[in-house]
Amino acid sequence: MDVGGTVARGFESVREAFAAAQGDDRGGAQLCIYRRGEVVVDLWAGRDVANDQPYGPDTITILMSCTKAAVAVCAHRLAQRGELDLDAPVAKYWPEFGENRKEEVRVSHLLSHSSGLFGFDPQSGIDARATLDWQACRRALQQMSPIWRPGSAYLYHFITYGVLVGEVLRRAAGKPVDRLFADEVAGPLGLDMWMGNLPEQQEHRVAPHIRSNAAFTEEQLTTTFNAAGLDVTSRLLRTLIDTMVTTEGLIELLKTREGRVAVVPAANAIANARSLAKMYAACVGEIDGVRLLSADAVNRARKPQTDVLNGPPPLVIRTDAPQRFALGFELPRATMPMAGPGSFGHPGAGGRYAFANPDNGYAAAYVCNNLVWDGVTPDPRWSWNTVLNEIIQAESRA
Repeated sequence: MDVGGTVARGFESVREAFAAAQGDDRGGAQLCIYRRGEVVVDLWAGRDVANDQPYGPDTITILMSCTKAAVAVCAHRLAQRGELDLDAPVAKYWPEFGENRKEEVRVSHLLSHSSGLFGFDPQSGIDARATLDWQACRRALQQMSPIWRPGSAYLYHFITYGVLVGEVLRRAAGKPVDRLFADEVAGPLGLDMWMGNLPEQQEHRVAPHIRSNAAFTEEQLTTTFNAAGLDVTSRLLRTLIDTMVTTEGLIELLKTREGRVAVVPAANAIANARSLAKMYAACVGEIDGVRLLSADAVNRARKPQTDVLNGPPPLVIRTDAPQRFALGFELPRATMPMAGPGSFGHPGAGGRYAFANPDNGYAAAYVCNNLVWDGVTPDPRWSWNTVLNEIIQAESRA
């Protein structure tokens, strides 16, 4: 595998692991790693298949759910300035939201996927294309009642996370979330990163995603849940099936210009690995004179929120591969070790993956255009993460 880029001395094994894994990938990828504010790994390999060209250092692609972390960074920046109270009811900032038994929903519930609003009610009419319509999504969530008592259970908020948190940020900051991100994060750090609204002059850099994993279908999901003894006619299961099918449709839309112009802050940030890693590095240390989050804000952001919760009955979260949520970020688990205990970050559909750890000063981002990861087992291309942790452990023993 022809790999471009550089690694600092001591990180040659990361390059070898990245090269070996990408040799089996029909798409392309980038990997960027910071250690205590310095870039120690900056690699790229493979191809932008759709445009039949190399996947280079300046290639950009949709980040999928890595976008959720960028939204969380904005929330924590407002919170550390006292402009947003993460423990306050959502209705304090968004009064219309408080109807239909949502007066107990707090901003922290939105960030930790425990609000009971993990998907749109099927009867709301929000299909994949409608997820590009901010006002339609906002109205649907205002009218919805929680599927479980907020804070009592958790389940991944696939698409609704972006609208829910994004609307709170819009109300608190007085500007839409894409503009807030540009002003608070991308602009100060000089990132090649946009939250939707990709400028047309940047389109030539986009590597549209391709798929090696299979998309979920309604028939397949219904059969699977039926076989597990779950009532697929219940509101919970109907919403889950509809949400997963809608998410698959959105993934397809994000390959289009329409999908890159809309603002879908759960899924359609667009960047390269350098920019995503730099954002995380600036959360845990100063980069180019900019530090995004204070130490106190980072500690709050990475505090576990769901370790004592389970899925809404009768759904039980798998004990061998649970998602662990903090406030807007995921936490390490067996299949996704990040930079060891104390890390916080977020993966994205198909294999995108980024994180930071303030305790050891590491931040990393892996960006790819081939959807391989199934969301449960480790992505085979993440072998570099295993090697990185071996380096981190050796440093801690030195």
